[in-house]
Amino acid sequence: MTTGSVLSWDIATAVDGPGTRFVVFTAGCPLRCLYCQNPESWHERDGRRTEVADVLAELRPYQRFIEVAGGGVTVSGGEPLLQPGFVGELLHEVKGLGLHTALDTSGHLGARASDALLADTDLVLLDIKSWDRALHRRLTGGDVGPTLDFALRLADLGKPIWVRFVLVPGSTDDPANVEGVAAFAAGLGTVERVDVLPFHKLGAPKYAALGIPFPLADTPTPDPALVDAVRARFAAHGLRA
Repeated sequence: MTTGSVLSWDIATAVDGPGTRFVVFTAGCPLRCLYCQNPESWHERDGRRTEVADVLAELRPYQRFIEVAGGGVTVSGGEPLLQPGFVGELLHEVKGLGLHTALDTSGHLGARASDALLADTDLVLLDIKSWDRALHRRLTGGDVGPTLDFALRLADLGKPIWVRFVLVPGSTDDPANVEGVAAFAAGLGTVERVDVLPFHKLGAPKYAALGIPFPLADTPTPDPALVDAVRARFAAHGLRA
């Protein structure tokens, strides 16, 4: 079986997909989001080399519980599509067990996802970090174009999508930026929900432990009124937010 670089796996709640989830966190990410809460996931070398069979062995004791809870398996990161061979085989094996599958991705490497990999993916959790291209590059170090292209491909395939949008005061909260993401998501036709995720600083101690400055240390968390207003903007486009 294929070997990949994995940080960890754990049982998680429905935030990572419907029902109770077994979440596999892969190592390595091509982006450097200023608000990233998992800097330990940036490099593949920091994960442990693991075969698909090893992950399935860890999953097996939870399988019946996950089935009864209406859950499944989510592959997250890092960026899972940095290791498409490993992730594709894992999703295929999980589908063979009759479990729901979800892929949590920025979409930046969506071109690496084969049709077979997507056929074994029941749900895509897609981070759309910004509609404004210049802002996206400042936030992540990469272009938003590949993410939007991947979203359109998923829509063409009829693949269910949950959009993730991180709300950062003074940055992604610009009304034109929110409107751009909302209009695009609504136009896809397969977006089942939008998670507006308030920026937080829970990952700051990880940066300190790694000796890395946290870029948004002075950025405030969004107040509830702003979060409600942004959710209402998505809802105005007929999206569940």
